[in-house]
Amino acid sequence: MDILIAVVAQYAVFLIPAGAALAWWRAARGEKKTMVVAGVLTLGLALIAIALAAHVWTDPRPFTVDGQTPLVAHLPDNGFPSDHMTIGTAVAATVLGWRRRLGALLLGVAVVVGAARVAAHIHHVPDIVGGLLIGLACAAAGRWVGRRAIAHLVERIGRSQVAPDLDRQVN
Repeated sequence: MDILIAVVAQYAVFLIPAGAALAWWRAARGEKKTMVVAGVLTLGLALIAIALAAHVWTDPRPFTVDGQTPLVAHLPDNGFPSDHMTIGTAVAATVLGWRRRLGALLLGVAVVVGAARVAAHIHHVPDIVGGLLIGLACAAAGRWVGRRAIAHLVERIGRSQVAPDLDRQVN
């Protein structure tokens, strides 16, 4: 069981960007541009939010406090917020804005990864919950700004050059 927890804690997070790539690949041409803009904004916001949150709240890793050996080798740095959870949730919630079933499935994967990281003794529950909330907020902001940015470009440049099927996305 420890091996399964360690593998999920360390590698299952890669299923999330793979799912996002699948959503992008299957999207209409105009949606692809908006998805990329929203995704880049979301990831940028998430990285900034991780850095800011780490300065606001310090939470030592469980293995540094309780003396248990972690199932995954890790530096004894600040555990808040969980980078895996924040980025995984941000990407999954961004996908959720376009593909509800796939986005919900990817959010489920993010939660499983977070639980595995707690079980592997490399995060406390607040690190995971904080990452979840930060990721959701960054995705909401990234999607909102991304859609508005594309809509603004359409007004300035013209639909045929930016996003020919944007009407489905903005309304």
